[in-house]
Amino acid sequence: MTSLIAAVREQDEVARYLDWPGDFDLDRGDHGEEVHLASGAVLEGFAGDGAGGTFFFCGEGGEERPVLYADSEGGAALVAIGLPELLRLLLVVPWWRDCQMFSVEESRRSAAEYLEDMPDLDARRDRAATALGLVLPPEGDVLARLREVALEIGKDFVLVFTPGGEPYEPLFAG
Repeated sequence: MTSLIAAVREQDEVARYLDWPGDFDLDRGDHGEEVHLASGAVLEGFAGDGAGGTFFFCGEGGEERPVLYADSEGGAALVAIGLPELLRLLLVVPWWRDCQMFSVEESRRSAAEYLEDMPDLDARRDRAATALGLVLPPEGDVLARLREVALEIGKDFVLVFTPGGEPYEPLFAG
């Protein structure tokens, strides 16, 4: 079975959608500063965004590992358990960072702004999901899962700026 990372790299339309509006680029996996998990678990940067943020796999294993996102301003949060969950988040709610209350209303406000510039956004998303073999859950379910992962499961995934020994701030308020 082909990995999802390989599938994204092989399919230009998928990669373009994930790059924008998803702000997810597999060629930007270097975080730019030394960090580690407080637990001592392995941390592997594998993608990034245009603002200097990084997506990390946590622990040993493959694409099923938890995914932590760290921005360039010292904030971090666990955002998915495994790459399939991350890709569903990026496909359904690519503006997830704007959903601080994890609400559908927040998401729909952001979606409206994106749809002004990209009226074919939903069709592009659906084609990308089909190409990756992903079934997309409803927006509310995706946001509820993000809340659960970031605020509950994610409590055990503390990113630390290694030179200063200081933990990153949570991206979401509890």
